[in-house]
Amino acid sequence: MNYDFDKVIMRKGTGALKTDRLQERFGREDLLAAWVADMDFETPDFIINALRERLDHPVLGYTVEPDDYRPSIIDWEKKLHSLEIKPEWISYIPGIVKGIGMVINVFTKPGEEVIIMPPVYHPFRITTELNGRKVVNIPLKERDGEYEIDFDSLENLDKNGGLLIFSNPHNPGGRIWSEEELRRLAGICKRKNILVISDEIHADMALWGKKHIPFISVSDEAANNSITFCAPSKTFNIPGIVSSFSIIPDEKLRGKFYSWLKANEFDDAPVFSHIATIAAYRKGEEWRKQMLKYIEDNIIFTENFFIDNLPEIKVIRPDASFLIWLDCRQLGLSHPALTDLFVNCAKVALNEGSMFGKEGEGFMRLNVASPRKKLEKILNRIKAGVKNENY
Repeated sequence: MNYDFDKVIMRKGTGALKTDRLQERFGREDLLAAWVADMDFETPDFIINALRERLDHPVLGYTVEPDDYRPSIIDWEKKLHSLEIKPEWISYIPGIVKGIGMVINVFTKPGEEVIIMPPVYHPFRITTELNGRKVVNIPLKERDGEYEIDFDSLENLDKNGGLLIFSNPHNPGGRIWSEEELRRLAGICKRKNILVISDEIHADMALWGKKHIPFISVSDEAANNSITFCAPSKTFNIPGIVSSFSIIPDEKLRGKFYSWLKANEFDDAPVFSHIATIAAYRKGEEWRKQMLKYIEDNIIFTENFFIDNLPEIKVIRPDASFLIWLDCRQLGLSHPALTDLFVNCAKVALNEGSMFGKEGEGFMRLNVASPRKKLEKILNRIKAGVKNENY
């Protein structure tokens, strides 16, 4: 079956965060939106059909976990990532950011330190701060348009214990970390008694034939000192259905976290979460492949557009995901001026780079998971805004 990713879906007025909060977030309504990390493609029909089939039953009462929920995850992880996991390692969680906050509260005390590596997904910082913990920044090193982990700074950190929230693959840069990097990170954190939270929500979206490497797969040190969060939500465009889950190989860590989840019923999923997850993982591989090919073509289209029209803006090609990190520093603008250019001159809504940390100043994050017709309009608006032309 061939899926149609060129179909334009009108989302405005549907309660979509991407389109219906522009005035609140950007100060104006007349923007083309390419910021929130969901897709403008139709949610796959096999997921919609599974939900409709359940709605054919007239009672939405209390439910139990379907027998195929954990097997569907286990089979998916083995097939896609060559990762062998056991049923007891898995638990539903009510969202990855919520899960991060829960780990922070279970494993640290107010005032204790949590490490992040900016530029990085901004809720890592926000969730830590709002939970009364101290953020410790160990910025990534930028080399030839690619980010690297600053292992020396991590080694020299004068602390023992705490948490590291790690983006794997990296958001916003799209980097897939190598096995060697992950193993080295795991070794340092184990020696320093730093528990790793590995956010792997973009794991199923590796591009260009690349392979995501699950953190827990690289060594015993990684497996025994980490909590991994995953979800089908990004890959299958179902973030409105909370379908996240955690994987914890270590029995002691698992016991502490999962008993807390159970005590507060946070491991008890709404009925549609299980159904959507099973449908995605049992029926979604062909859709995933076609979607990723479309995303790759959109990335190439974007690269060529900037090369031909705005060579001052450099596209950092992602290894994974539909998010492109745009290096706009050659425009020579302050970051507030850059943001103003995109919003008020180009009239496009992107994520401005400083939200990912001061290391993101001079960058913008562009979501290319949209029909090419819409993407082309967005890029032409950026061109017109930079060149001070009408579009």
